[in-house]
Amino acid sequence: MARMSKKKHRDRSWAPAPEALPADTQVVDNHTHVASVVPFARAMSHEAMEKGQPEVPVYSVDELLQQAASVGVTGIIDCGCELPNLMTAVDMAREHDHVHAALAIHPNEAVHHGHRAAPGPDGLPVKYQPWHDVSFEDALAEVHRLAVTYPKQVVAIGETGMDLFRTGEQAKELQREAFRAHIALAKELGLPMQIHDRDSHKEVIETLLADGAPERTVFHSYSGDVEMAEIARDHGWYLSFSGTCSYKGNDGIRESLRIVGLDHAMVETDAPYLTPMPYRGRTNAPYMIPYTLQAMADTLDMSIAEVACGTRETTRKVYGIE
Repeated sequence: MARMSKKKHRDRSWAPAPEALPADTQVVDNHTHVASVVPFARAMSHEAMEKGQPEVPVYSVDELLQQAASVGVTGIIDCGCELPNLMTAVDMAREHDHVHAALAIHPNEAVHHGHRAAPGPDGLPVKYQPWHDVSFEDALAEVHRLAVTYPKQVVAIGETGMDLFRTGEQAKELQREAFRAHIALAKELGLPMQIHDRDSHKEVIETLLADGAPERTVFHSYSGDVEMAEIARDHGWYLSFSGTCSYKGNDGIRESLRIVGLDHAMVETDAPYLTPMPYRGRTNAPYMIPYTLQAMADTLDMSIAEVACGTRETTRKVYGIE
Protein backbone atom coordinates (compact mmCIF):
# COMPACT_ATOMS: atom_id res chain seq x y z
CA MET A 1 0.00 0.00 0.00
CA ALA A 2 1.46 3.35 -1.04
CA ARG A 3 2.17 5.85 1.70
CA MET A 4 0.04 8.95 1.61
CA SER A 5 2.00 12.14 2.04
CA LYS A 6 0.73 14.66 4.53
CA LYS A 7 -0.04 18.04 3.00
CA LYS A 8 1.93 20.75 4.72
CA HIS A 9 -0.28 23.56 5.93
CA ARG A 10 0.89 27.08 5.25
CA ASP A 11 2.05 28.94 8.33
CA ARG A 12 -0.42 31.77 8.91
CA SER A 13 1.23 33.18 12.04
CA TRP A 14 2.71 36.65 12.12
CA ALA A 15 6.33 36.86 11.05
CA PRO A 16 8.75 37.83 13.83
CA ALA A 17 9.63 41.50 14.01
CA PRO A 18 12.87 42.38 12.24
CA GLU A 19 15.74 44.02 14.03
CA ALA A 20 14.93 47.68 14.54
CA LEU A 21 16.56 50.18 12.24
CA PRO A 22 19.65 51.90 13.68
CA ALA A 23 19.05 54.70 16.16
CA ASP A 24 17.89 57.98 14.59
CA THR A 25 17.02 56.12 11.37
CA GLN A 26 13.38 56.34 10.35
CA VAL A 27 11.49 55.36 7.23
CA VAL A 28 8.03 55.78 5.66
CA ASP A 29 5.96 52.95 4.20
CA ASN A 30 5.19 54.58 0.85
CA HIS A 31 2.12 52.46 0.06
CA THR A 32 0.07 50.26 2.36
CA HIS A 33 -3.50 49.27 3.22
CA VAL A 34 -3.42 49.10 7.01
CA ALA A 35 -7.20 49.17 7.35
CA SER A 36 -7.31 45.98 5.24
CA VAL A 37 -4.69 44.21 7.34
CA VAL A 38 -7.10 43.74 10.26
CA PRO A 39 -9.83 41.77 8.41
CA PHE A 40 -7.19 39.93 6.38
CA ALA A 41 -5.44 38.80 9.57
CA ARG A 42 -8.77 37.79 11.07
CA ALA A 43 -9.43 35.55 8.06
CA MET A 44 -5.96 34.04 8.34
CA SER A 45 -6.55 33.35 12.04
CA HIS A 46 -9.83 31.60 11.28
CA GLU A 47 -8.15 29.50 8.59
CA ALA A 48 -5.35 28.52 10.97
CA MET A 49 -7.78 27.38 13.68
CA GLU A 50 -9.77 25.35 11.14
CA LYS A 51 -6.56 23.49 10.30
CA GLY A 52 -5.68 22.87 13.93
CA GLN A 53 -3.00 25.55 14.06
CA PRO A 54 -2.67 28.02 16.94
CA GLU A 55 -4.92 31.06 16.88
CA VAL A 56 -3.26 34.05 15.21
CA PRO A 57 -3.57 37.36 17.10
CA VAL A 58 -5.55 40.09 15.38
CA TYR A 59 -4.07 43.51 16.01
CA SER A 60 -5.86 46.85 15.83
CA VAL A 61 -4.76 49.70 13.58
CA ASP A 62 -3.23 51.43 16.61
CA GLU A 63 -1.25 48.30 17.50
CA LEU A 64 -0.04 47.85 13.92
CA LEU A 65 1.19 51.44 13.83
CA GLN A 66 2.92 51.02 17.20
CA GLN A 67 4.63 47.83 16.02
CA ALA A 68 5.88 49.65 12.95
CA ALA A 69 7.19 52.61 14.95
CA SER A 70 9.06 50.25 17.29
CA VAL A 71 11.30 49.12 14.41
CA GLY A 72 11.74 52.58 12.88
CA VAL A 73 8.82 52.73 10.45
CA THR A 74 7.41 55.98 11.77
CA GLY A 75 5.13 56.98 8.90
CA ILE A 76 2.81 55.42 6.35
CA ILE A 77 0.83 56.43 3.28
CA ASP A 78 -2.40 54.47 3.48
CA CYS A 79 -4.14 53.87 0.17
CA GLY A 80 -7.91 54.00 -0.18
CA CYS A 81 -8.80 52.79 -3.67
CA GLU A 82 -12.40 51.58 -3.38
CA LEU A 83 -15.24 54.05 -2.94
CA PRO A 84 -16.20 52.92 0.62
CA ASN A 85 -12.53 52.93 1.69
CA LEU A 86 -11.73 56.51 0.66
CA MET A 87 -12.96 58.10 3.88
CA THR A 88 -11.44 55.26 5.93
CA ALA A 89 -7.97 56.25 4.73
CA VAL A 90 -8.68 59.94 5.34
CA ASP A 91 -9.98 59.28 8.86
CA MET A 92 -6.89 57.21 9.69
CA ALA A 93 -4.74 60.13 8.58
CA ARG A 94 -6.83 62.55 10.64
CA GLU A 95 -6.58 60.41 13.76
CA HIS A 96 -2.87 59.52 13.67
CA ASP A 97 0.22 61.63 13.37
CA HIS A 98 2.55 60.65 10.52
CA VAL A 99 -0.24 58.83 8.66
CA HIS A 100 -1.23 60.21 5.26
CA ALA A 101 -3.67 59.09 2.60
CA ALA A 102 -3.54 58.34 -1.12
CA LEU A 103 -6.93 58.17 -2.83
CA ALA A 104 -8.16 56.83 -6.18
CA ILE A 105 -10.49 54.34 -7.82
CA HIS A 106 -8.48 51.18 -8.47
CA PRO A 107 -8.42 50.15 -12.16
CA ASN A 108 -10.26 46.91 -11.41
CA GLU A 109 -12.89 48.92 -9.54
CA ALA A 110 -13.17 51.56 -12.25
CA VAL A 111 -14.60 49.10 -14.78
CA HIS A 112 -17.30 47.94 -12.34
CA HIS A 113 -18.72 51.37 -11.47
CA GLY A 114 -21.99 51.72 -13.33
CA HIS A 115 -21.62 48.03 -14.30
CA ARG A 116 -19.75 49.09 -17.42
CA ALA A 117 -17.72 45.99 -18.29
CA ALA A 118 -18.30 42.31 -18.90
CA PRO A 119 -16.42 39.60 -16.95
CA GLY A 120 -12.81 39.06 -17.88
CA PRO A 121 -11.55 36.34 -20.22
CA ASP A 122 -10.74 33.98 -17.36
CA GLY A 123 -14.47 33.44 -16.87
CA LEU A 124 -14.50 34.43 -13.22
CA PRO A 125 -17.77 36.04 -12.17
CA VAL A 126 -17.74 39.75 -11.49
CA LYS A 127 -18.51 40.42 -7.84
CA TYR A 128 -20.55 43.58 -7.98
CA GLN A 129 -20.94 45.47 -4.74
CA PRO A 130 -23.62 48.01 -3.83
CA TRP A 131 -21.23 50.91 -4.37
CA HIS A 132 -20.72 49.84 -7.98
CA ASP A 133 -24.13 51.34 -8.76
CA VAL A 134 -22.35 54.71 -8.54
CA SER A 135 -20.94 55.87 -11.87
CA PHE A 136 -17.18 56.08 -12.28
CA GLU A 137 -17.48 59.82 -12.81
CA ASP A 138 -19.26 60.26 -9.47
CA ALA A 139 -16.79 57.98 -7.70
CA LEU A 140 -13.85 60.00 -9.02
CA ALA A 141 -15.66 63.19 -8.03
CA GLU A 142 -15.60 61.90 -4.45
CA VAL A 143 -11.82 61.41 -4.71
CA HIS A 144 -11.58 65.02 -5.86
CA ARG A 145 -13.85 66.28 -3.07
CA LEU A 146 -11.91 64.55 -0.31
CA ALA A 147 -8.53 65.62 -1.69
CA VAL A 148 -9.66 69.25 -1.72
CA THR A 149 -11.41 69.04 1.65
CA TYR A 150 -8.50 67.37 3.46
CA PRO A 151 -5.32 68.72 1.84
CA LYS A 152 -3.16 68.02 4.91
CA GLN A 153 -4.17 64.36 4.94
CA VAL A 154 -4.39 63.50 1.21
CA VAL A 155 -0.89 63.61 -0.28
CA ALA A 156 -1.34 61.57 -3.48
CA ILE A 157 -3.74 60.29 -6.12
CA GLY A 158 -3.45 56.53 -6.23
CA GLU A 159 -3.47 53.76 -6.78
CA THR A 160 -4.51 54.19 -10.38
CA GLY A 161 -3.19 52.73 -13.61
CA MET A 162 -4.10 49.56 -15.49
CA ASP A 163 -4.46 45.89 -14.57
CA LEU A 164 -4.91 43.50 -17.48
CA PHE A 165 -4.50 40.28 -15.49
CA ARG A 166 -8.20 39.38 -15.87
CA THR A 167 -9.37 42.02 -18.29
CA GLY A 168 -10.91 41.63 -21.73
CA GLU A 169 -10.59 44.20 -24.52
CA GLN A 170 -13.71 46.15 -23.52
CA ALA A 171 -12.54 46.64 -19.94
CA LYS A 172 -9.02 47.45 -21.15
CA GLU A 173 -10.17 50.63 -22.83
CA LEU A 174 -12.37 51.56 -19.86
CA GLN A 175 -9.33 51.19 -17.61
CA ARG A 176 -7.31 53.42 -19.90
CA GLU A 177 -10.06 56.08 -19.78
CA ALA A 178 -10.13 55.89 -15.98
CA PHE A 179 -6.34 56.12 -15.81
CA ARG A 180 -6.35 59.22 -18.00
CA ALA A 181 -8.97 60.81 -15.73
CA HIS A 182 -6.74 60.19 -12.70
CA ILE A 183 -3.71 61.63 -14.52
CA ALA A 184 -5.70 64.78 -15.23
CA LEU A 185 -6.88 64.99 -11.61
CA ALA A 186 -3.37 64.60 -10.18
CA LYS A 187 -2.11 67.36 -12.46
CA GLU A 188 -5.08 69.62 -11.63
CA LEU A 189 -4.45 69.26 -7.89
CA GLY A 190 -0.67 69.29 -8.16
CA LEU A 191 -0.42 65.96 -6.35
CA PRO A 192 1.89 62.97 -6.89
CA MET A 193 0.33 59.92 -8.54
CA GLN A 194 0.84 56.30 -7.47
CA ILE A 195 0.52 53.78 -10.31
CA HIS A 196 -0.78 50.21 -10.12
CA ASP A 197 0.63 48.36 -13.12
CA ARG A 198 -0.12 44.66 -13.62
CA ASP A 199 0.38 42.93 -16.95
CA SER A 200 0.09 46.36 -18.57
CA HIS A 201 3.56 47.90 -18.75
CA LYS A 202 3.23 48.85 -22.42
CA GLU A 203 -0.23 50.36 -22.05
CA VAL A 204 0.67 52.35 -18.93
CA ILE A 205 3.83 53.81 -20.47
CA GLU A 206 1.99 54.68 -23.69
CA THR A 207 -0.72 56.49 -21.75
CA LEU A 208 1.72 58.43 -19.59
CA LEU A 209 3.70 59.58 -22.60
CA ALA A 210 0.58 60.49 -24.60
CA ASP A 211 -1.10 62.49 -21.82
CA GLY A 212 1.97 63.77 -20.04
CA ALA A 213 2.73 62.29 -16.61
CA PRO A 214 2.26 64.29 -13.41
CA GLU A 215 5.50 65.89 -12.23
CA ARG A 216 5.83 63.30 -9.45
CA THR A 217 4.83 59.89 -10.82
CA VAL A 218 5.43 56.79 -8.69
CA PHE A 219 5.22 53.15 -9.78
CA HIS A 220 4.07 51.40 -6.62
CA SER A 221 5.34 47.86 -5.98
CA TYR A 222 7.44 48.13 -9.10
CA SER A 223 7.19 45.00 -11.25
CA GLY A 224 8.74 46.14 -14.52
CA ASP A 225 11.94 45.14 -16.25
CA VAL A 226 15.22 46.92 -16.92
CA GLU A 227 13.96 48.59 -20.10
CA MET A 228 11.01 50.06 -18.20
CA ALA A 229 13.31 51.28 -15.44
CA GLU A 230 15.43 53.07 -18.00
CA ILE A 231 12.31 54.82 -19.34
CA ALA A 232 11.37 55.80 -15.79
CA ARG A 233 14.87 57.14 -15.16
CA ASP A 234 14.84 59.16 -18.37
CA HIS A 235 11.52 60.79 -17.43
CA GLY A 236 12.29 61.33 -13.76
CA TRP A 237 9.65 58.91 -12.52
CA TYR A 238 9.96 57.17 -9.16
CA LEU A 239 9.92 53.46 -8.31
CA SER A 240 8.61 52.09 -5.04
CA PHE A 241 9.88 48.65 -4.02
CA SER A 242 7.90 46.09 -2.03
CA GLY A 243 8.74 42.64 -0.71
CA THR A 244 8.86 41.36 -4.29
CA CYS A 245 12.39 42.74 -4.62
CA SER A 246 13.44 39.99 -2.19
CA TYR A 247 11.86 37.14 -4.21
CA LYS A 248 14.01 34.66 -6.06
CA GLY A 249 13.95 35.23 -9.79
CA ASN A 250 13.15 38.94 -9.61
CA ASP A 251 16.56 40.02 -10.84
CA GLY A 252 14.95 42.53 -13.19
CA ILE A 253 13.35 44.36 -10.27
CA ARG A 254 16.63 44.46 -8.38
CA GLU A 255 18.52 45.71 -11.43
CA SER A 256 15.85 48.39 -11.87
CA LEU A 257 16.67 49.65 -8.38
CA ARG A 258 20.30 50.00 -9.39
CA ILE A 259 19.26 51.88 -12.54
CA VAL A 260 17.15 54.58 -10.88
CA GLY A 261 19.20 54.83 -7.68
CA LEU A 262 18.11 55.87 -4.22
CA ASP A 263 17.16 59.41 -5.20
CA HIS A 264 14.27 57.94 -7.22
CA ALA A 265 13.46 54.91 -5.04
CA MET A 266 11.09 54.36 -2.14
CA VAL A 267 10.04 51.39 -0.02
CA GLU A 268 6.59 49.99 0.74
CA THR A 269 4.70 46.96 1.99
CA ASP A 270 1.45 46.98 -0.03
CA ALA A 271 0.19 45.21 3.09
CA PRO A 272 -1.50 42.86 3.70
CA TYR A 273 0.12 41.32 0.60
CA LEU A 274 3.65 40.85 -0.83
CA THR A 275 5.36 39.94 2.43
CA PRO A 276 9.15 39.92 1.97
CA MET A 277 11.33 36.85 2.24
CA PRO A 278 11.81 34.74 4.21
CA TYR A 279 8.16 35.12 5.29
CA ARG A 280 6.38 35.21 1.94
CA GLY A 281 2.77 34.06 2.30
CA ARG A 282 2.16 35.44 5.77
CA THR A 283 0.19 38.60 6.50
CA ASN A 284 2.20 41.70 5.70
CA ALA A 285 2.20 44.88 7.77
CA PRO A 286 4.35 48.04 7.96
CA TYR A 287 6.62 46.59 10.67
CA MET A 288 8.03 44.27 7.97
CA ILE A 289 9.66 47.13 6.04
CA PRO A 290 13.20 46.48 7.39
CA TYR A 291 13.24 43.07 5.67
CA THR A 292 12.64 44.77 2.32
CA LEU A 293 15.16 47.48 3.13
CA GLN A 294 17.75 44.75 3.72
CA ALA A 295 17.04 43.24 0.29
CA MET A 296 17.45 46.69 -1.24
CA ALA A 297 20.67 47.25 0.72
CA ASP A 298 22.08 43.94 -0.51
CA THR A 299 21.18 44.92 -4.09
CA LEU A 300 22.92 48.29 -3.82
CA ASP A 301 25.82 47.05 -1.68
CA MET A 302 24.96 49.66 0.94
CA SER A 303 24.06 49.60 4.61
CA ILE A 304 20.43 49.32 5.64
CA ALA A 305 20.73 52.71 7.35
CA GLU A 306 21.90 54.34 4.12
CA VAL A 307 19.00 52.85 2.17
CA ALA A 308 16.47 53.80 4.85
CA CYS A 309 17.70 57.39 4.91
CA GLY A 310 17.74 57.55 1.11
CA THR A 311 14.17 56.31 0.72
CA ARG A 312 13.05 58.61 3.51
CA GLU A 313 14.53 61.63 1.75
CA THR A 314 12.94 60.62 -1.57
CA THR A 315 9.56 60.17 0.13
CA ARG A 316 9.88 63.62 1.70
CA LYS A 317 10.75 65.11 -1.68
CA VAL A 318 7.85 63.46 -3.51
CA TYR A 319 5.07 63.98 -0.95
CA GLY A 320 6.32 66.90 1.11
CA ILE A 321 5.93 64.97 4.36
CA GLU A 322 8.35 64.42 7.23
